[in-house]
Amino acid sequence: MRKTESQKIALCGVLGALSVVLLLVGAALQIGTYAAPMLAAFLLIPVLDEYGPKYALLLYATVSVLSVLLVPELELAFFYVFVIGYYPVLRQQLARIKSTLLRWVVKFAVFNGATVLVYLLLFALIGPAILDELLADGVGMLAALLAVGNLSFWLCDRAVGALTRYYRLILKKKLKFLH
Repeated sequence: MRKTESQKIALCGVLGALSVVLLLVGAALQIGTYAAPMLAAFLLIPVLDEYGPKYALLLYATVSVLSVLLVPELELAFFYVFVIGYYPVLRQQLARIKSTLLRWVVKFAVFNGATVLVYLLLFALIGPAILDELLADGVGMLAALLAVGNLSFWLCDRAVGALTRYYRLILKKKLKFLH
C-alpha cells in the first residue's frame, strides 16, 4: 500500500503529541529531566524507518518547538531540543562512518558538546543559580554527574539500536497500517 501524505502526517501528529506528553509527564514528576527526552526521542524511530530522515527531523522540530513553549522545566526541554531529540536520525547518519572508534568519538563529542551548550544557555537565561546548583556538591560530583551522563548516553545509543531492530523485525509486521 502506498503511503499517502495524510497517513504520514497523521502518524507524525500522533507520535509528536505522545512525545510532548512524555516530556510534560517528565516535568510534572520532576524525575524525568533526562529520561523523558530519551523516551520521546525513541518515538522518532518508526517515522525514521518508514518515512526517512526528512519526516523524522520535521517531527523532531515540531516537538522541540512545542516542548520549549509548553514544558515548564526548561532544562528538560533543552535536553530534548539540543542533546537527544534528534539522536536517532544522527545515529543513522553516523553509521556511515566505517571506523567504530571514530564513530564513538563523534557520538560522545556531539553529546558532550550539546550538554555543555544546554547548560551555557541555561546560565545565560537563568543566571548564576544554575551554576550554583551544578557546583553545590563540588567539582568531583560534577565530574561524576558527567560520567553518569555519558554512561546514560551510551545506554541510550544501545537502546536506539535495539528498538530500531525490534521495530523492523517485530513491530513493523504487527503495525500493517503503516505500510
